Amino acid sequence: MKILKMVVLILGVGVIAGCATNMPTPPAQITGAYVSPMKYDGADCGALANEVSSLARRENALVAAQGQRIKTSETQAFWYGYGTGDGVEAAELANVRGEREAVMNAMGKKGCKS
Repeated sequence: MKILKMVVLILGVGVIAGCATNMPTPPAQITGAYVSPMKYDGADCGALANEVSSLARRENALVAAQGQRIKTSETQAFWYGYGTGDGVEAAELANVRGEREAVMNAMGKKGCKS
């Protein structure tokens, strides 16, 4: 009987640990990839403002997509014991956040209003 309890305990811990395997990264933990602000040296303040606006919309869409990926992964982890991991959403979100930071740096160098 002790052996049976031990086996059930080990299997239970394994199932719980398996649910946390290969889970997607929460959007708040995805940092921006480095993008040189020199890319935007030739742009004027109006173009930079438009770029920031466009990147903000893209970032919001990617945050929502990553949130959906997390929900899907949690369901899959419950049934199969492993999640879906990060996909293109996480990589693209890191790129967009890096681009936005580069544009903001360029705006700061040019003295543009945010």
